[in-house]
Amino acid sequence: MSPKTSSAYERDISAFFDFIAAHHGAALTLQRIPDISLRDFRSYIAARRRGIDGLSPNSLARHLSSLRSFFRYIERRWTVKNAAIALVKGPKTKPPLPKAVTSAQAKDMADFDILKKNGPKNQEIWVTHRNHAAMCLLYGAGLRIAEMLMISTQDLPLGDVLRVTGKGQKTRIVPLLPAVKQAVNNYIESYPLALGENQPIFRGVRGGVLRPEIIQTEIRRLRGALGLPESTTPHALRHSFATHLLAEGGDLRTIQTLLGHENLSTTQRYTHVNAAQLIGIHNDAHPRARKKRALKK
Repeated sequence: MSPKTSSAYERDISAFFDFIAAHHGAALTLQRIPDISLRDFRSYIAARRRGIDGLSPNSLARHLSSLRSFFRYIERRWTVKNAAIALVKGPKTKPPLPKAVTSAQAKDMADFDILKKNGPKNQEIWVTHRNHAAMCLLYGAGLRIAEMLMISTQDLPLGDVLRVTGKGQKTRIVPLLPAVKQAVNNYIESYPLALGENQPIFRGVRGGVLRPEIIQTEIRRLRGALGLPESTTPHALRHSFATHLLAEGGDLRTIQTLLGHENLSTTQRYTHVNAAQLIGIHNDAHPRARKKRALKK
């Protein structure tokens, strides 16, 4: 698992330990694991739902996933089993989808002149080139922001494809459009300092490794300048990449590979086609629909 996932699981399990200790008036020990009842689990879920943090169904589902993983580990490591955890039903969840921007809006966000015009006053030209390269990679290659920031001098000069290491340390090959390669090359050529061997290419104004917050701030600035909704985020550009590919006839399995999703169901959550497009595809592809059009002629 990624460091962030491991950290989240650790927080979830610690919160459960604290709750059980307060609920039973004694710290949870290995010997008491089998004694945790279904009522205890339900009380914990109810407390997290009603508590100060007021966890959403999605967050509660993640908490339960953390606990299930923990109890499976306990059973493997010490053969100590809790039967009640298998009976706990999580809340119904509906994974949120980042809303895609239109093709025209995405092109505006990845337009060098627009970035230059709407950037802070006295912004150095290499910073504009850097932001332009970042937008092109997010939308033109469908990268996660963390994946983009991992591109290093070892990947230079860029070819027609880029090897990307994503979630779970899984590696995939992503094709690069000529415009994306050109944007990155323009940034590298304009960067005023020397880039070290095998160092991330995206740098801050003081020469350090670029933080995700800088790109997030740039997108917020563009949101205001271009009148885009608040749902326009770095991940929304990745979502737009997939949505626009699918709308133009891209194959879902290919898009799954480009995004680096392990399961096709994950890709289906991130991509959608509106009803009009589905009707159009049906009319173009179904034999009966073609026959009906021929009769009308």
